Amino acid sequence: MFKLLLSWNIRPGKEDECFEFIMRELGPGLMKLGVHPTDAWYTQYGSSPQILQGGVAADLAALRRALASEEWLRIKKKLLTYVTDYEQKIVRASGGFQM
Repeated sequence: MFKLLLSWNIRPGKEDECFEFIMRELGPGLMKLGVHPTDAWYTQYGSSPQILQGGVAADLAALRRALASEEWLRIKKKLLTYVTDYEQKIVRASGGFQM
């Protein structure tokens, strides 16, 4: 299993819109692409990214196909209208919270 790690900060004034997008489009969109959400973290204070989110896929090839898909590119483009400092990386899934 491989894990997709996403992190970002929400643009000021976009909090409600961003959380609605995450629940209605980002999560379901990732699941449709075969990336199953495993965890999400909100940083209330400190210097870490405001949002950390993870999802797993069966294998590296499946995860790469998902990230190269038109559907993911559409979802990511919309996400970027709500956030700054977006980062993503792929790691081997080891269970529990990963960074």
